[in-house]
Amino acid sequence: MITDPISDMLTRIRNAQLVHLPEIVLPYSKIKFAIAKILEKEGYVGQVQQTQEQKRPTLKMELMYDAGRPKIQMIARVSRPSRRVYAKSSDLPRVLSDFGIAIISTPNGMMTNKEARARHLGGEVICEIS
Repeated sequence: MITDPISDMLTRIRNAQLVHLPEIVLPYSKIKFAIAKILEKEGYVGQVQQTQEQKRPTLKMELMYDAGRPKIQMIARVSRPSRRVYAKSSDLPRVLSDFGIAIISTPNGMMTNKEARARHLGGEVICEIS
């Protein structure tokens, strides 16, 4: 049984990129889909889609590489079930001096730290990506 599905998703992305897989298939959830759509919008992964495999909804993500190197150099979980991390809009993390992104769960939905800062929203810091 998986106690932290978001952490499982991030680990599957890391492992798939280590062996240069073109795509990965994950169990579907709304939170994972929202995170994947942010990664797609920011250019870290290719096409993201919800599919059906063996009567269960799945999430299919196309991984991207740049000259043989993965687009995602670092992906780390910040807030965990055992230790939640919240930040005000003024205290949102700056990943690699804003060259990377942090995904924030706000009252208005999932968004990047840059978008949350522009909207003056705080929330739970889910993960950091660069």
